[in-house]
Amino acid sequence: MSATTYTPGPLLTANRQFPTVLWNDSSDIDELRQSISFGGVGATCNPVIAYNTISKYPEIWTERIRKIAADNPTWSESQIGWQAVKDMSVEAAKLFEEIFDETNGHDGRLSVQTDPRLHRDAKALADQAEEFHHLAKNIIVKIPATKSGIEAIEMATERGVSVNVTVSFSVPQAVTAAEAIQRGLAKRESAGHDVSQMSPVVTIMVGRLDDWLKSVVKRDKIFIDPSALEWAGVAAVKRAYSIFNERGLRPRLLVAAFRNVLQWSEFQGGDLVVSPPFSWQKIVNDSDYEPVERMSEDVDPHYITELQRIPDFNRAYDVDGMSVEEFEAFGPTVRTLRQFLAADNDLDMLIRDVLIPAQ
Repeated sequence: MSATTYTPGPLLTANRQFPTVLWNDSSDIDELRQSISFGGVGATCNPVIAYNTISKYPEIWTERIRKIAADNPTWSESQIGWQAVKDMSVEAAKLFEEIFDETNGHDGRLSVQTDPRLHRDAKALADQAEEFHHLAKNIIVKIPATKSGIEAIEMATERGVSVNVTVSFSVPQAVTAAEAIQRGLAKRESAGHDVSQMSPVVTIMVGRLDDWLKSVVKRDKIFIDPSALEWAGVAAVKRAYSIFNERGLRPRLLVAAFRNVLQWSEFQGGDLVVSPPFSWQKIVNDSDYEPVERMSEDVDPHYITELQRIPDFNRAYDVDGMSVEEFEAFGPTVRTLRQFLAADNDLDMLIRDVLIPAQ
């Protein structure tokens, strides 16, 4: 895997101008090196990304998987697969250690996601988050914004884990998760622990909210200006960002699940993380776009008015639009949890094919 050299473009320009930082939405080592050349200071991973990375490099991972299996002869396919994910994460984290040290832990982070099969068990999520936290000094751990996940987020934070809230698509999820982190930090500080290197983030998966609303509009036959549907995720992030600032919530917002370039350009100037896949980074960096501050600009009221005709947009946009008990039944949450669970199954099958190849 050899890195390609790219000419500095809008990504690097933006990273030098604004507090908005770039993370790569993948732990692929080759992509990470290139993202760092664009000014990237972190990375995220999830079961889908991990499976795709291992599948992409069979010449590397086939032998490594066999070695893990040989060293642990009683392990299941799932245990072997998760060890591969942990190994991948530790190696990727090393690329960001210098940035981590320079920023006192504010950046230079590599995200590892908790096993989605634990999503109903707060203690199991918190325990695994603590385990992953100890893999490397600059690990940040993903926990879903479900009812059990919110409990786990507070528990893990109190134990000293920097959390990246995931499976999150709405203002109420983001605010509720940030408040759980705030409580965890306060408990840890009151117990006499230093929290200065902890740097939690709360993700809003903007494109997945857009995807869901597009499907709802089609399902319910809602007549709407279609261009408004490209702005739902952007509007949710800007609303959440305003509330975080008003309430003095410490976590930064992180924007993920890109579907269009607005989901990068509209957040420039904000103190938050944008985490596009490398393919989107390259599209932006190869363009002639000149980054400008857009975070303070409100979404056009016309688009908000159009979107408010969709009940699920209001649930996602209004800070009290959903209770914590409703998070797991929200359409994008259901879709994403199922996708992550399916990726776990896919990884199990990949391990099985390596260990017991079909005849």
